[in-house]
Amino acid sequence: MENDKISAKAKMLIAVAALGYFVDVYDLILFSVVRNPSLMSLGLKGDELLNQGLNLMNVQMGGMLLGGILWGIYGDKKGRKSVLFGSILLYSAANALNGLVTDLNTYALLRFIAGVGLAGELGAGITLVNETLPPSKRGIGTLIIAGVGAAGAVFAPIIAGLSSDSEWWRSCYFIGGGMGLALLLLRLGTFESSMYTEMDSTVKRGNFFQLFSNGATFKKYLYCILMGLPIWYIIGILVFSAPEISKLIGIDGKISGGDAIMFCYLGLALGDFASGALSQWLKSRGKAVLTYLFIAVGICVYYLFGMSNITTTHAYVMITLLGFFGGYWAVFLTYSSEQFGTNVRMTVTTTVPNFVRGALIPISLLFQFLIPSVGLIHAAAYVGVLCFTLAIYSVIQLKETFGKSLDYTE
Repeated sequence: MENDKISAKAKMLIAVAALGYFVDVYDLILFSVVRNPSLMSLGLKGDELLNQGLNLMNVQMGGMLLGGILWGIYGDKKGRKSVLFGSILLYSAANALNGLVTDLNTYALLRFIAGVGLAGELGAGITLVNETLPPSKRGIGTLIIAGVGAAGAVFAPIIAGLSSDSEWWRSCYFIGGGMGLALLLLRLGTFESSMYTEMDSTVKRGNFFQLFSNGATFKKYLYCILMGLPIWYIIGILVFSAPEISKLIGIDGKISGGDAIMFCYLGLALGDFASGALSQWLKSRGKAVLTYLFIAVGICVYYLFGMSNITTTHAYVMITLLGFFGGYWAVFLTYSSEQFGTNVRMTVTTTVPNFVRGALIPISLLFQFLIPSVGLIHAAAYVGVLCFTLAIYSVIQLKETFGKSLDYTE
């Protein structure tokens, strides 16, 4: 059918959003990769590397949480296209300037600004694509965006490893900033969502507090956030702690934190493509997410309790599988976006993923709290039970949205 075809303009929009998210994830992961060389270049050493690195990461996360709200409201009030342009301009400039820092305070300020900018890119791209493509093709657009974007996490350590020069980290930031600024030329060819421009002008737009205005709306919003918890549990607890977990379970060899992150994101990129395709095949968002969640539970149990006396190769395969079955980010974002009306859709699509990322803070605090009493392995398992239980319950509570018309307001 003609109406089910993806237009050339829509294909350009998907390409721009996907490449933008690629640069977004590159920058997000790059700081973790070049953290120690950059801080050593600024004169830090020993325990300061970890402590100040965590402080900078928290500053960046704070910027993302604030940016998620600000960009979401702005996108619902002023339009999606302006957020695509403004967010990448902000984080690309901040990224490039990171390569020039000479003191910790300036580094922190620029990481905060980069965080604010990074928070708007994905939500704007997903919202524009969802409001532009035919209902039956929305999942295809978002799986391409999320899959290509996740590949940025693989690209970051590759670029960082191209040189052993102690100042190469600066060039890595320049490359990220340059890629983002180059994308601005492509963005000139994007267009505003007609669903947004044709919305009744009397409808209140971008009211963040409207999401808390009644119990049903708030619960729906909360379920969208809880649905994504296992993704960052896998990344931030299981994979981040892979070197320590591997020692405790007796893996034959040493697991590198950087390699663990890279293999995890390789799995995430592949998983995003596969989960999106599964959703299209099943004609269901909920069934695709639940399939991934239940398989991920089995992989997590094996990862924590069944991997004794295995090789590092086997361990990296399991880490890649963890990433793969944690790779339902594309379907999760589409599912969340489709739950709400056009007047708050951008706010939801931008804040939900950033609140999921921010949820890693209480998740990691609970993990750290449990370790002294039950040990690292069981602490990770207990936190996992909580995250997966909340996610599975939330998916069950949400209404199916595959093929649903999005031309309505709250």
